[in-house]
Amino acid sequence: MPPERHEGSGAGELPVPMAWMYAEYLADELLRTGDLMEPATLEFRAGRDALALTIFLLDGAVAGALPAARVDELRLLTASGAPWRRWVRTRLAAPVAGGTGADLALARSAWRWLEETELLAADLEAIGRLPPWEPEGAEEEAQVWTPAWQLGLPLGHLAVHLY
Repeated sequence: MPPERHEGSGAGELPVPMAWMYAEYLADELLRTGDLMEPATLEFRAGRDALALTIFLLDGAVAGALPAARVDELRLLTASGAPWRRWVRTRLAAPVAGGTGADLALARSAWRWLEETELLAADLEAIGRLPPWEPEGAEEEAQVWTPAWQLGLPLGHLAVHLY
């Protein structure tokens, strides 16, 4: 389903955010194809939103399957150490090619969720240092809460890499 833009002919028509919906569809397909996470989890949502945001902000969603050049761009943008967060903020502040106001509103909503929602991530170093005789509640101290984008971005990167 390639993104289409139909200008409303009548007053009061709601714009259909096709560019955002298509970016979200592509992100969902990439994650499901990679079979990295159960689709019902918050981690999956974080990965899908981070990847959809990246696809959408590149230039709006692209029609058809992802071309090799676009896959390479996604890999570079989502790679560890890339300034993805700054890139997203900059791109959200500027008009997005191929997107409507409704598309941008959904993209901004996804970004707010990714920044404001914290997900529980295991602090693997802390868990690795726990001796086997620690009391039952000691694992709780090893839990780390992190913004959703910090879990979703690597998941999205891995899904793109597996594509």
